[in-house]
Amino acid sequence: MAAADSILDAAALARARALLAPRGKRRRMWPVLAAATALAVSSLAFAAAMILAPPLVTYSAAQTAPR
Repeated sequence: MAAADSILDAAALARARALLAPRGKRRRMWPVLAAATALAVSSLAFAAAMILAPPLVTYSAAQTAPR
């Protein structure tokens, strides 16, 4: 039996070897997490400022009612 008469599919075998090959350098996650944390903190701060800030115009409904 010759080597070319193999039952194994050459493309499938190459794909399996590529999947089992060691991966390249991993990327660090801390810059992404730091940016997401900063965005979350700033959005919560802006939301709190919107809720806690006094209204810019203060008038009663009685003053604006038509007579």
